[in-house]
Amino acid sequence: MTPTRKMDLFLLIGASGVGKSTTAEILFQREEDYLVMESDLLWDERFNTPENGYAPYRELWLTVCANISQIGKPVLLCGCGVPEQFERPEARKYFNRLHYLALVCAPEELERRMREGRGIADANWIQSSLTYNQWLLDNGERAGICLIDTTRQTPAQAAEKIHHYLEQQTGAVRCAQAEGQKREENAR
Repeated sequence: MTPTRKMDLFLLIGASGVGKSTTAEILFQREEDYLVMESDLLWDERFNTPENGYAPYRELWLTVCANISQIGKPVLLCGCGVPEQFERPEARKYFNRLHYLALVCAPEELERRMREGRGIADANWIQSSLTYNQWLLDNGERAGICLIDTTRQTPAQAAEKIHHYLEQQTGAVRCAQAEGQKREENAR
């Protein structure tokens, strides 16, 4: 099936241990005007292709989100990645706009959460998460990513900020669509 309804897609990104899954779970429980999807749901080792920016995995998820959004509700996809990985796939054409939100936190807090909160001892995993988190802190705003610092926030507080952002953005999209429909009707 080829999606015909174009919606905006919202992407919640961030390093392991920053609070994405917990925050996404809170949003999932309260969702009404949007759908929350966790990208780990479809992860398989065959998608482990960092050399091409995980292109097949991004293509799959954009296609899934485009089909889900055919019900008239936008999707919030939670996972890791950088904007260029979502902008390149062919399935990008199914969306009006991609909105990027990232959970970030102070490096020492991220490492503490990974070690103590999640019991992660793998030095490579920790370093990879710290590097990604730092990239988001250094480049996020310049790359058009809305940063949400969770260093001193609970997942519920982060979820509230994301929910408010989504309400603002989806309300603006609905208003623009309604104005477009009204202009079309007046032109007839």
